[in-house]
Amino acid sequence: MTEEERKRRKREGLQLLEKISMPEQEPEVRARNFKEVPHGYTAEMAVEEAWRCIQCKNSPCVQGCPVEIDIPAFIRAIQEENFQESVDVIKRTNALPAVCGRVCPQEEQCEKLCVRGKKGMPVAIGRLERFAADWEAEQGEAKVPETAPPNGHKVAVIGCGPGGMTCAGDLALLGYEVHVYEAFHASGGVLRYGIPEFRLPKDIVDRETHYLEQLGVHFHYNMVIGNVWTLEEMREEEGFEAFYIGTGAGLPWFMKIEGENLNGVYSANEFLTRANLMRAYDPDNYDTPTWVGENTAVVGGGNVAMDSARTALRLGAENVYIVYRRSWEQMPARDEEMEHAREEGVDFRLLQNPIAILGDEKGWVKGVKCIKMELGEPDASGRRRPVPIEGSEFVLDIDCFIVAIGNGPNPLLPDATPELKVNKWGNITADEIGRTSIPGVFAGGDIVTGAATVIEAMGAGKIAARGIHDYLDGDMSETDWPAFE
Repeated sequence: MTEEERKRRKREGLQLLEKISMPEQEPEVRARNFKEVPHGYTAEMAVEEAWRCIQCKNSPCVQGCPVEIDIPAFIRAIQEENFQESVDVIKRTNALPAVCGRVCPQEEQCEKLCVRGKKGMPVAIGRLERFAADWEAEQGEAKVPETAPPNGHKVAVIGCGPGGMTCAGDLALLGYEVHVYEAFHASGGVLRYGIPEFRLPKDIVDRETHYLEQLGVHFHYNMVIGNVWTLEEMREEEGFEAFYIGTGAGLPWFMKIEGENLNGVYSANEFLTRANLMRAYDPDNYDTPTWVGENTAVVGGGNVAMDSARTALRLGAENVYIVYRRSWEQMPARDEEMEHAREEGVDFRLLQNPIAILGDEKGWVKGVKCIKMELGEPDASGRRRPVPIEGSEFVLDIDCFIVAIGNGPNPLLPDATPELKVNKWGNITADEIGRTSIPGVFAGGDIVTGAATVIEAMGAGKIAARGIHDYLDGDMSETDWPAFE
């Protein structure tokens, strides 16, 4: 590309105040299939969007990236149509680019800090990352970077979610022998059992797993650590010198209201696991019992609630309601997910809260009793507190009820490891680099912070990998280990 051509493309990019739209399925079509909703950028679209980036010197976008991608560099490579270089730049710090490009909340991370967002829309960093990753997949086998020579150290990663996979990949690049232990029969953790096929196809998770295998990571499935082995047994019998615990927040919360034991009531965890890990989305090949009935209500306002509602539609529910006690503006879900749900026909019942689930004579859900709410003064989260309106109760006729109000930490491994300190909520206590109360044992992601985002878990895995390297490389000793009260 000549210098004159570069200047022309830069001028044209500056004139584009909005992101290049990403093609996607029409709402009335996608609401009844599990195919991925967005189709992704073509090469021409990606290059045009990339030229919206002004390559600013301070690169504030990088500061908003938990996995430390050199964002200007990978976008510059797309500008030059050097797509392999773009992938190479991303994979220096992120082993899961196809995942991040699809489910990372870029609008609250890198794109939130993009200078172009001060006048118009920020650069579509996530869409460009997805394009680069998908372009590489279309070329065939992924390019595998050179790893450091084996250093003789052996590390166990407990939990094969995004944090564990990130930690494993970073350590493998540094020459460690890394073994990942997963309780389920397949990789990915929440990427596989929690995020629906139409948002994150399972073959994408398989593809990223295969890349880690090419880096030398060993995967072990159907291994419930804390039951099959304790950490001490793994240290003594298998020779592991350090551990990363990334077992997530897989313990569903319920509302503790009347009727939650009725048939037709699910936690979002169970419902999405049936749909995703147990492949209810593929009825031609899998016979997974998943009841949705004609009318399904989902309580909650986060991404999990959106995923549950949109999945219920695709599994055959005629009417799907999201019942949320605050307003649209206060919903914690991503704007894109909320809009997709609304476009597909999900009925948002806002400023309403379930107070009892009603059953028929056979023990099945037949309705949910709700009360209307109004917004009062802000609570500790900064959002206005929902206050019940006396005498406003009413019944919504449903035959399926899904609770999507959050999750707690998986208690199995902490319970099997008494010396591993936890807080009052059951989350593992860890410092800023993931060190726990046991020397050589690190932890991160939802098991430490409570339920958060995929990219935050990945960032925690990256930080912990750096800490494990310092610990085993001699830059950190057990005498440096923090004391936990």
